[in-house]
Formats: sequence, C-alpha cells, structure tokens
Amino acid sequence: MKGRQLHIGLCLTETWLQGREPNDAERSEQQRDPTGFYIRLAQAAERAKLDFVFKPDVLAMRRGKSGTAPSFVGLDLTVLLAAIATATHRIGLVTTASTTFNPPYVVARQIQTLHWVSNGRAAWNIVTSIEGAENFGDAPMPPAPERYRKAAEFTDLVRSLWQSYPHAALDNKAQPAALNHRGEFFSVKGPLNVPGHASGPPPLFQAGASEIGRDFAASVADATFASTPDMGAALDLRNDLRIRAQKHGRTDAPRVLPGLYFFLAKTREEAVAMHRRAHAHLTKEQRLDAVKTILGLDLSHLKPNARVTADLLQFDDRTVRSRTHADLLRRHIQNNEPLLEDLLARPEVVGSAHWVSVGTVEDVAADIVKWFEAGAIDGFIALPGGSLESLRLFLEELVPLLVRQGLFRQDYDGETLRAHLRLGSQA
Repeated sequence: MKGRQLHIGLCLTETWLQGREPNDAERSEQQRDPTGFYIRLAQAAERAKLDFVFKPDVLAMRRGKSGTAPSFVGLDLTVLLAAIATATHRIGLVTTASTTFNPPYVVARQIQTLHWVSNGRAAWNIVTSIEGAENFGDAPMPPAPERYRKAAEFTDLVRSLWQSYPHAALDNKAQPAALNHRGEFFSVKGPLNVPGHASGPPPLFQAGASEIGRDFAASVADATFASTPDMGAALDLRNDLRIRAQKHGRTDAPRVLPGLYFFLAKTREEAVAMHRRAHAHLTKEQRLDAVKTILGLDLSHLKPNARVTADLLQFDDRTVRSRTHADLLRRHIQNNEPLLEDLLARPEVVGSAHWVSVGTVEDVAADIVKWFEAGAIDGFIALPGGSLESLRLFLEELVPLLVRQGLFRQDYDGETLRAHLRLGSQA
C-alpha cells in the first residue's frame, strides 16, 4: 500500500478562455464538435492517470463576466459523459445533477445507467442550484434552507433507490424492494428498475462550503469540490468537515478537493502576464459590483488605500447570490481587514473563489506540495487558466513531477472510481 497520495480531477469547462474570446480554431473545435472536444480532453486526462473528469452544470444560459457571448455549448452532462465513457477505460466520470429541479427517480436511474455504461466509473456531484428557476415555472428560487432540506431528502431517496435493486438480485440472491417513500417534497414507490453495479454505488460529491453546505457535505459526501482561496480556508474546511462528519456518526470524512486555478508557463514572468490578461477586462466598477453581488456591500465610496473593516459587513443572506462565496469573502475581511485594492483582486471577486497559483511547473507543484503536506487538502480539481498551454504543461510536466515525488500514481491500480478514490465497495 502506497503512502498518502493526491486525488486529482480535471474540470472539462474551458477555464483557459476566462477573460478572452476564443480564436477561430478554438471556436471551431468547441462549438462544431463539442462531443469530440470533450472526449479528447478526457482522454488526455486519462493518459495522465487522473482520478476523474468533472464538469459543473447549470440549467440556464450564462454569459461571461466580460459580457461576451458564451463559448460554452451546454450539452446535457450525463449524456455527454456516457459518450466519454465509451471512448475511455479507467478515468472516473463525475456528472452534476440538481436536487432542486429534477425528479429523484430520474436522477437515480440516469446515474446508475452511467455507472453501468462506464463499468463502475460514475459519480454524482450534488448541487442545489442558485439559478434557473425561470426555466421550470413561475415560482422564484427557493431559499437556501429549503433547497438543502430538499437536497437531503432527495439524496437519501436516490441512495435508497440504488439499494432497492441490489446487484445480488442478478444472481437471485436478493429481490428488488419497493420503497413507498412519502416525505416533505417527494413521494416515490420504487424500486429502481436498474440494478446496482458490482463495484458498489456511485460516489457522492458536493460543492457547498457555506455553513449549511458544509453540514450537508459532512453528512453524505465522499468528496467535496471546495472553494478555498487560501490555505487557511482549506485547513479550516477540512478540520470542520471532520468534526461535522463525526457528529453525523461517520467514521470517515469527505475528501477535500478544492479547485486549483493555475496559470502555467515556462517562466514566472510569462505566467504572471497571462494571469493579468485573464482579469484585465474587469474594471474597478465591475469588481465593486461583484463585491456587492457577493456580500450585498457597497464599497464604491472607499478610496483604493482604505481598509475594508469588519464593522462594514452586513449579514442579510437575502441580498447575496451565493452563501458559499459570501462566507469566504466575509471571513477574509474579518481576519485581514484588507485594503480595498487588495480585496478587489481577491479570487472570490475576480473569479470563483478558487485557489490560484501562478508560475512555472516547479512553482505550482511546490504550492500543491505545501498545501498537501500541511494537511489542507486531499487533492484538487485542475482548472487550467490563461491558455491551452497551461493545460498541456499540467498534464505533461506537472503531473509527472508529482509522480516522481511519490505524491501521485504512476499508473491506475484499479478500474473503478471507488478504487481511484480508495473508497470501500459498499456493495
């Protein structure tokens, strides 16, 4: 048994296009053949022996912060991953499905089907969604406490549906069983009409880092896609999830896998310039608007060298779009009372609150090792920034460097995602 090693996934979203328009070649490849484009990305990640590929999903049209037309083609993610499954052999496939807008039976059936199509490589990223209500009726977006109550019932129901038709039933050693579930939000008779896979149920991922999101993740998730803009936030989250998991009666805790938004180049100067270009389109006014959206806080009256102090904060969650980002930025202000110009450059403001690392392959690798050895992370989700060269350097140079340091696998030693994540089969 090897010592503790990193878990690494690749986000399939075109994060390298942040802040710029795709060129003609990029637009052609991504928009005219999106399926082939994502298959090739997944195959490159598999050649690097990554644990999984992952993609967030939204049920609404989105525009980038630059206001440009979207380059992303919003294919149904579970269907797309089924196509990727037929073109890959080992890499895990993490789909995203909302508990706010989907029926539990359909999600349970789709993901269990993907699990069979991929031979045990599927996982579910559980999201409650923060937008898209207008596409499902006239009712507004439910408040966060209601969304998470619904998510808890939804998740328990999906797991029960997976268990209702056990793999053993294929050998007549067990029988499918009706659920007859009646809860606050759902009524489902069951059983599911897709049997369980021999590898066990699909692992569960969850992305919330707000208070309510943390508690939900601690109760059900095998891993969390955390937003941790600095190592202190990652350490706090990982320790907090362990405590919460114990309170939920668990003997383990979710693996903490923050997004790592990296800008890789042959020299530090090139990497820094690339990072600067990726956010150059954001004016001061847009950054101030972002703070207002995240915190409900208007800082337009402050001078650049003024400090943003804790007494300026307000705690009305009705004014914020994402409680996760609000909690992260609020905590940073309380702990550091930064200058306004520094606050407006924070990842939570110019990006998605992800960990950012800029430099050469050796620089970013050292950053990863520092966080890992400090016990802040169990791994990360790769978010290449600036250009496709960042992605190439990551897969072809940075990952092999981590392999040589003994921090990542040289080859797959299992065939399923549960094996990659070192989870029990739970069959």
